[in-house]
Amino acid sequence: MGSIAIVTARSGSKGLRDKNIKELCGKPLLAYSVECALQSGRFDKVFVSTDSAEYAGIAQKYGADASFLRTEENSGDTAGSWDVVREVVYQFEKQGEFFDRIMLLQPTSPLRNVSDIDNSFALMEEKGANAVVSVCEMEHSPLWSNTLGEDLCMDNFRRENYCDVRRQDLPKYYRLNGAVYLVNRQELERPEMLRHKCYAYIMPAERSIDIDTELDFKIAECYMREQDMPEEAKMARKG
Repeated sequence: MGSIAIVTARSGSKGLRDKNIKELCGKPLLAYSVECALQSGRFDKVFVSTDSAEYAGIAQKYGADASFLRTEENSGDTAGSWDVVREVVYQFEKQGEFFDRIMLLQPTSPLRNVSDIDNSFALMEEKGANAVVSVCEMEHSPLWSNTLGEDLCMDNFRRENYCDVRRQDLPKYYRLNGAVYLVNRQELERPEMLRHKCYAYIMPAERSIDIDTELDFKIAECYMREQDMPEEAKMARKG
């Protein structure tokens, strides 16, 4: 028994064309997840699940296994990520390969790093968890948000108990950031996944960019280029 990382990279993105292989700072997007998984040394296999022979070839170029493509059933834009993960796990089990830890890595989170993978495994061991899911603190508190009617009237928009509360005095809220999902093998068969002994791994905002739009892509690119700058250049930009 061992561990497998599964990078889900369907072709044909509608929001951002060929998003998963779009070049980000000189490499296709999916390459960052593949390389991070390989560099961690945590996995017996790093597999890219895709419906595209072109994507599979790119994945293999960066060191991943992409030895079979998705079934037609799991190739549409309505296919769930966990259905894709199960398909991969079941296929390897048919071939006599078994894994007791499965990590889903979405290629749209290129800023996760090896420490995020290591810390997720450590948290699973520490808590005796069935699952570990990455989150980050929300940029804005939902307590300062509300719905609007068609007339756009804001008379009841502000929540009474939080109208004049300073941001730093509000309770912290967290959101899923899509970067890391670590589960044990049994969790894949649970009717309600991620609801029993599932723990949060908290990541900082700068590693929580989830690329869905051209703007997300530009933000990630800008951040990565700044990280590669010499310290002198960074200081000059800060003035």
